[in-house]
Amino acid sequence: MTTVHGLPAHVLLVHVIVVLAPLAAVLAIICAVWPAARRRLVWLVLALAAAAMVMTPLTADAGEWLEKRVGPSPQLHTHTQLGDTMIYFSAALLIAALALGFLHVRENRDHSMKPGLHWVLATVVILVSVAAGVQVYRIGDSGAAATWGDQMAEPTG
Repeated sequence: MTTVHGLPAHVLLVHVIVVLAPLAAVLAIICAVWPAARRRLVWLVLALAAAAMVMTPLTADAGEWLEKRVGPSPQLHTHTQLGDTMIYFSAALLIAALALGFLHVRENRDHSMKPGLHWVLATVVILVSVAAGVQVYRIGDSGAAATWGDQMAEPTG
């Protein structure tokens, strides 16, 4: 996908990632530390993480198409390099969501699950979720700098 009604698809698709990944990350953390929330939200977290995983390469491909049309710059290169890493963060977030789903199913079947395993998983989910959120911020910040950096540096008027 290259354009949508004349707009570069990347400009539109990036907003999907900016919403889905942090939302999945925040809900994953809540599910990791609060069993009542996990019982209600774990499948939503899994769906959001899966959607973010699917949308990440589509957004990156649309970004590569756009990069070829706007020309090189150091800021765009930084943004592209950071954007290429998001697939790893999306994959880690999906794996964390799958682990939460496994924990949920396991808790429903075996009520005598070891508490230590729960906290190890919660720690991993928190670390992965925070890392994914930070990476979304870093990519977005570099994209904003590549797009608006020169215009925002000059005073108007």
